[in-house]
Amino acid sequence: MTTTTEAPAPPAPPAPRRRLFAAEGPGRTAAAFTAAAVLLLAVAPLALSDFRLGLLAKYLCTAIVAVGVCLAWGRGGLLTLGQGVFFGLGGYAMAMHLKLADAGPGQLPDFMVLYGSADSLPWWWRPFGNPVFAIAATVLLPMAVAALLGTLVFRRRVRGAYFALLSQALTAAFALWLVGQQATTGGTNGLTDIQGFFGYALDDPANQRMVYFLIALVLLLLMAAARQLIRSRYGELLVAVRDSEERVRFLGYDPANVKLVAYVAAAGMAGLAGALFVPAVGIISPALIGIVPSIELVIGAAVGGRASLVGAVVGALAVAWAKTALSEEFPAAWTYFQGLLFVVAVAFLPGGLASLVKAVRARTGRRNTKEATV
Repeated sequence: MTTTTEAPAPPAPPAPRRRLFAAEGPGRTAAAFTAAAVLLLAVAPLALSDFRLGLLAKYLCTAIVAVGVCLAWGRGGLLTLGQGVFFGLGGYAMAMHLKLADAGPGQLPDFMVLYGSADSLPWWWRPFGNPVFAIAATVLLPMAVAALLGTLVFRRRVRGAYFALLSQALTAAFALWLVGQQATTGGTNGLTDIQGFFGYALDDPANQRMVYFLIALVLLLLMAAARQLIRSRYGELLVAVRDSEERVRFLGYDPANVKLVAYVAAAGMAGLAGALFVPAVGIISPALIGIVPSIELVIGAAVGGRASLVGAVVGALAVAWAKTALSEEFPAAWTYFQGLLFVVAVAFLPGGLASLVKAVRARTGRRNTKEATV
């Protein structure tokens, strides 16, 4: 008697993995950018007064810096506490050109005439009379300084807290140098009372709105560019360097070059933010680029979520708004509030508010999956 044994049934194919963060898909991402563009370019100008829109323009400049912080710190692990240097370089490059344009051909800026210590324009001011040179310098000058500093630091494998301290020391030195050069940089006051922006009078509300639209458009474009960079092969390599630098070196890559690209890109974004900040506010001074302002530029990204572009931008906007609102009520204690925010975000919520959103989405996804299988 023969018995036949049935062949075992082939294993069932694994169920498709549910994507918890569907916003990473191209369709959802395009929808998110479209919504952000509508909010910034259509809703905000209609809903806000000229004064509030001017404040939002200033906040968006800090959000541009946060995009670079997300790239360098969130993805690359570089705690960039010296972004004020690059913000200031871009801001002063733009302000120098605008002051020369306000003074007119062959004339000295008003503060040089007031202080009376300069009979002719300093040689290093003269190239900034050219608008093309000035615009290029707002981005290329911070990137060049970052490339020089990054090459010296990363080649020596300086990282972590030591890198953060070095960047802060550079910020302090730059601010002190600006204060000491009263005849050529305006000293403590900085470059103030800027009247025009490439032929447009800044006291005209219509021109101020034009500046706002320019800043909002630059922010959206930089977010799109940063997202593409993060999702590229280089973005994966940057995360690998952050997580295991030695393994990346054994694979044949130079971690110093990988980190240098992120650091230089973040510096260029900070310089561009500083350049746009000048026409939005009409001033640039050492008080805006010292150690404390540099830390403030990082706090927003940390609170919102330094590893998330949207989280970093939203966090920067929220912290900037809170500074304006709460500093009026607590002028002496607001700095302590900021420090507490940074400590709480780094120690207890490393992923920022964006991590809470992801956690809620993950829990909702698991719940929906469980309900579907019941």
